[in-house]
Amino acid sequence: MTPEQTVIVQRIHTLLADEPELREVSMFGGRSIMVNGKMVVSVRKGGTLLVRVNTDQLEEYLERPEATKALMGSGREMAPGWIEIAADALSEGGPLSFWVGAAMDYNRFVARGKP
Repeated sequence: MTPEQTVIVQRIHTLLADEPELREVSMFGGRSIMVNGKMVVSVRKGGTLLVRVNTDQLEEYLERPEATKALMGSGREMAPGWIEIAADALSEGGPLSFWVGAAMDYNRFVARGKP
C-alpha cells in the first residue's frame, strides 16, 4: 500500500470505529474495508476510492464533481451502484465522510436482506 492509501484507510477506520464487524482485505486493486461481510469502500492504487451505493440515488451521487461511474479495466463500466471518487477529493476536509456514509447506508440496506 502506498503512504497515501495508508492515510485514507486509517481515516476510514476512524470514521467506522463504532462498527463491530470491520475488517480489511485486498480487493479491486486496492485495500477494501468490509462491514457485515460486505465491501463498503476500497482505496485503490492511485488514491481513488471505490464506493458501493444504492442505485436509487446513483444519478444524484454522480452529479457531484468528484464522482464518476467506476470502471473495471479499460473502459468497462462496473455494475450500477459502483462509483469512483477522485483522489484529490479525499484530502483532509474533503468529502470522505460523506462517501463512507453513503456506502454504509447501502451496506445497512443490504444487511437487512434487500439486495
